Amino acid sequence: MKTLTFQNSYIIGVISAILIFGSLVECRVPSSYNLNKVDYTAINCRKHSALLTDFGAVGDGKTLNTKAFNSAITNLSQYANDGGALLIVPPGKWLTGSFNLTSHFTLFLQKGAVILASQNEADWPQLPVLPSYGRGREAPDGRFSSLIFGTNLTDVIITGNNGTIDGQGSYWWDKFKQGQLKLTRPYLIEIMYSDQIQISNLTLVNSPSWFVHPIYSSNIIINGLTILAPLYVPNTDGINPDSSTNVRIEDNYIESGDDCIAIKSGWDEYGIKFGKPSQQIIIRRLTCISPKSAMIALGSEMSGGIQDVRAEDLTAINTESAIRIKSAVGRGAFVKDIFVKGMNLNTMKYVFWMTGSYGEHPDNKFDPKTLPNITGINYRDVIAKNVTIAGKLEGIANDPFTGICISNATIEMFVKKNAIVENGVHKVKLPWNCTDISGVTSNVHPQPCALLQEKKVDCPYPTDKLPIENVQFKTCSI
Repeated sequence: MKTLTFQNSYIIGVISAILIFGSLVECRVPSSYNLNKVDYTAINCRKHSALLTDFGAVGDGKTLNTKAFNSAITNLSQYANDGGALLIVPPGKWLTGSFNLTSHFTLFLQKGAVILASQNEADWPQLPVLPSYGRGREAPDGRFSSLIFGTNLTDVIITGNNGTIDGQGSYWWDKFKQGQLKLTRPYLIEIMYSDQIQISNLTLVNSPSWFVHPIYSSNIIINGLTILAPLYVPNTDGINPDSSTNVRIEDNYIESGDDCIAIKSGWDEYGIKFGKPSQQIIIRRLTCISPKSAMIALGSEMSGGIQDVRAEDLTAINTESAIRIKSAVGRGAFVKDIFVKGMNLNTMKYVFWMTGSYGEHPDNKFDPKTLPNITGINYRDVIAKNVTIAGKLEGIANDPFTGICISNATIEMFVKKNAIVENGVHKVKLPWNCTDISGVTSNVHPQPCALLQEKKVDCPYPTDKLPIENVQFKTCSI
């Protein structure tokens, strides 16, 4: 596995937007553009830069700019071994189909810049199925490329001064709802088989499906994103690290029709064979709104395993569940060493939700005797209000979920108008429902189910740092 090799000291990269690229291209900056210095933070600064307009792009929201993006990135790739390069997307609306990134490269969206995704299927190349899934997730024949795609890259950054990437997903949502797609819908950003990835300080809206999907990758930082999808559109997950290691997800705001964050690692027999877990993941300062799904989901595709996930300082509002574990017979592998502390929840259907019967399968070749191992799940310091069900914890018969720990959790249950009052207390729906699980609780209200034994304990949370937490940003300038 590759490791990050970032310098300890900050390096100020002074990047000019008016460099001359020899005989390749002359970078001319129209006088209407604001040339004030812009500072930004990144894992690496770049020695070279160019404007998208230097390659013939037109930001009128109508002209297709796929060729300009591809030409710019191809030309700038020659600087990979000479300090890298930065492509500036200036203010305007830049319509484009799918395009591929390169190594030692930064895509920078200025304030007022909007990358608009084409709604013409011809502008989205077809990709083979992911080996850990064995088929397209929504359709068996494959999948469309994401809008911004990269594979086998090192040191790639997508950032900006809060520019916007708009997936214009309504075309795809309608066709998916009507069952008219033969390929899986495209994602907004997908990076595969890559190392040293930063995605930050952007607004992402209306993805056709998942928004951010790093897969088979390592050393990833995703921070400062605002992700917005209609709350009724399925599979518009916000951030989905998949079979990836050493991931830092911080300071993100997500509104989604599906999970705000979903950690995955492959599907049934295909994920088991591929055998690449998601591990060493830290999530901090997340705000989520998702009435139909979870703030953070583990699974359901978890057949490569999920281990050492740490989440803290989490806020969910009008969200179906907080942390949800989704697995099933045939999944195999494990979800273990999960640590969560500091959740502030308001208007939830469930606070704690685990299920061993999430039975979507890629095909009928899965082995029903292949069972997952769900163990070492720790929650502490939870405040929740207006909750319908405190906990729904359902393991698998003959394969219980074990090592569950919940401490210091205060849950205020939703009370219907005209609810029955007994002995001065409003009756509410049974707050806990537990089967095939075991664990302990301490200072949890309302009182949990009998399968979670009361024991004076503080559920653990690691004090060591993951390697990705030691990575510091440099201050760069345009």
